[in-house]
Amino acid sequence: MELQASLFFWILIFLLYLLFSLLIKPKLWCNCEICSAYLTLSWSKQFNNLCDWYTHLLKNSPSKTIHIHVLRNTITANPENIEYMLKTKFHNFPKGKPFSIILGDFLGRGIFNVDGDSWKFQKNMASMELGKTSTCCYVFDIINCEIKTRLVPLLSKQDQVLDLQDVFKRFSFDVICWFSFGIDPSCLELSLPMSKLAMAFDLASKLSAERAMNVSPLVWKIKRALNLGSEKELKRAIERINLLAKEVIRQRRKTGFLNSNDLLSRFMSIINDETYLRDIIISFLLAGRDTVASGLTSLFWLLSKHSNVVSAIKQEADRIIGENKELTCFDQMKELHYLQATVYESMRLYPPIQFDSKFCQNDDVLPDGSVLKKGTRVTYHPYAMGRIEEIWGEDCLEFKPERWLKHDGVFSPGNPFKYPIFQAGFRVCLGKEMALLEMKTVTLSLIRRFRIQLLTPPSPDQHPRFLPGLTATFSDGLPVLVRNIQPQP
Repeated sequence: MELQASLFFWILIFLLYLLFSLLIKPKLWCNCEICSAYLTLSWSKQFNNLCDWYTHLLKNSPSKTIHIHVLRNTITANPENIEYMLKTKFHNFPKGKPFSIILGDFLGRGIFNVDGDSWKFQKNMASMELGKTSTCCYVFDIINCEIKTRLVPLLSKQDQVLDLQDVFKRFSFDVICWFSFGIDPSCLELSLPMSKLAMAFDLASKLSAERAMNVSPLVWKIKRALNLGSEKELKRAIERINLLAKEVIRQRRKTGFLNSNDLLSRFMSIINDETYLRDIIISFLLAGRDTVASGLTSLFWLLSKHSNVVSAIKQEADRIIGENKELTCFDQMKELHYLQATVYESMRLYPPIQFDSKFCQNDDVLPDGSVLKKGTRVTYHPYAMGRIEEIWGEDCLEFKPERWLKHDGVFSPGNPFKYPIFQAGFRVCLGKEMALLEMKTVTLSLIRRFRIQLLTPPSPDQHPRFLPGLTATFSDGLPVLVRNIQPQP
């Protein structure tokens, strides 16, 4: 009986796939050069990463826009198009149901997966909390405590080799859990096993992102309905996340939340729905952990190749903070303009989120003349934008923090639609300042205390290879040799 049932399932899959292929034949059989390269993976013969191939196509497009017909996806690196999507015609370019369905099992009704009133409520609530001076101080204290009690002692061991990407993931997970839940998962204690929540979170993020890579959602939907393969793994990971999140909420109710500073307690004061609370917090975990870890990994990869930038950061810190003196409050960060420029420049070249998509709600036309039909996926590509001469000049491929500084050395962010790393317009990232504070504090603390060298120095024109995922992750990690510098601040 089991054999017959299994055979029936596989026959059903084959018939559904055959029907699906016939229904969308005009799209799958598109024989344009771009679609053919995408379907046959011929692009991978020349490029290590899909984002590098898209960059190549966008750079050579007169409008800086391309069309992947088989995906019904319009991809753009044109700042005017991005401003149109994120500001001018914001309401015609929501995240959309297709995106919400792909990430729905993982993110639920969290802020990154909803539109309309639910998005507005979470945005207003989070803006109110994250914008408070008391919140900034609380975050700064958490970051500094994690650096002093765990990160520095870990790296201080004599001449050791570490995967810095793994270290940053553990560090940022500790920080965001402390801030979001008021709990300490102790991920940075390398002697302890990685948190079950962190491991389940990694797996759910990876498998959810793989859904979006299918030519049609029918592929993963069939696997989910039959509880097969990656969808079976995803289901188990999400069940583990839900159990752990439920326990955290239960413990917070038990210990009391009215006088607590963590984000969960603040939301719990006005929300009783535990599923909704879970969705909100999971979204903030995703934003506060993976993006920061990704940004720090790319930054230290670049710093290892540019000792002149490291020296300039140190000189600025010695002048503003004092030689061998520690950062004492987040207000001092406002005066470290070169450090801010360095972080911005790193994310210009290696954005933690390489692209972001919206869905066209009604027929529209982009400023460059691209015609969009209702339901078209429209993707803007920050990774490609950082490599386009028309946007950043002939030196766009250079790591050059000075491009962000005025003549008086003051940092200037410029046009946000040329640099949509934190999105822009109405949906700009609410945790932007917290992420920048974390990245700058970690960077300053480490380069003043340690000499960090890549285990295998890359060639000048070498680029990292990235894993598929919701955020940019180096496929081989970031193995480094860490040495102490004396004297230490």
